Amino acid sequence: MRIEVLQHIINRGAFNAVHVNRIHISIALANLKKQGMQKLVLDIRGNGGGYLNTATALADEFLTKNKLIVYTKGIHEPRTDYLATDSGNFQQGKLAVLIDEYSASASEILSGALQDLDRAVIVGRRSFGKGLVQEQFPFNDGSAINLTVARYYTPSGRSIQKSYKNGIESYRNELAVRVQKGELISEQSNLNDSLFSKPSPYHTAAGKKVFSGGGIMPDIFVPADTTQSTLIVRQLIDQQLFSAYIVDRLQPSLKQYTSEDTFLKQYAVSDQQLVDFIGYASQSIKEMDSHDLLISKTYIKTLLKSFAARFNWGDDGYYRALNADDIALKKGIEAVK
Repeated sequence: MRIEVLQHIINRGAFNAVHVNRIHISIALANLKKQGMQKLVLDIRGNGGGYLNTATALADEFLTKNKLIVYTKGIHEPRTDYLATDSGNFQQGKLAVLIDEYSASASEILSGALQDLDRAVIVGRRSFGKGLVQEQFPFNDGSAINLTVARYYTPSGRSIQKSYKNGIESYRNELAVRVQKGELISEQSNLNDSLFSKPSPYHTAAGKKVFSGGGIMPDIFVPADTTQSTLIVRQLIDQQLFSAYIVDRLQPSLKQYTSEDTFLKQYAVSDQQLVDFIGYASQSIKEMDSHDLLISKTYIKTLLKSFAARFNWGDDGYYRALNADDIALKKGIEAVK
């Protein structure tokens, strides 16, 4: 059985170009099927969403004709249903979707629909909780105002939007509160939340209980890897020091690898090379926390290899190297076996 990962086309970006994304996804799925793909892991972690029609177009790739993808409804807006057509390229094979706390809006429409219809296993952490429909009203002076006119609802009737009931400040700080409560590293912390500890009236097509009121809750929880979110890692990425180091120091040694597969199998970042990289980076980052460096050592090595792979083989090589030891991806693969 071939299990493929569809990631770099839409991951770490936004659903903001319906024609490009739909065409790219369709082509990617068609090519993978030609290669023998029968199961798929779709990675939308970190995807902040975008246009509704892009989300429905992507969901359409995995659903059969007339399946309800999402509907919108507001106090002054009638219900509008968005249904799947019969043009999808992967309507039958097993599917897992990876999400996290930064998966929002269109990402939540997609994952919510696939979960409600029992089309996919959702893996990761609770999504952001952004499900408002806004409409822009222009004024004569050239200014405009965006008004919320409706909300998104998954096929089972769940609202994606997290609550405003405790005020705007609480709403803005909601993700920080999740971190403080330990939700990103503890599945039980999620289940103890008042939103999810009470009985839920929502169920998937097959009768499985699902939750409403603040994003999409995954079927399989994967804790956040704290070694990937240290200050030093963020600084190294933000200042583009991985790419700079590859160009300035590593480029000649990469020429010995004649193929992406050979590089991924044979290349390993040594401790000495890591020391060299940190020395190189210290020219730009004057103060580095030794504790952060210690706990993020393995992840920094992974990023070095990933950026080196991107230099020679583009995004495909980058994500293959980055995902080699990715726990969420491994859980997704296990879910579709």
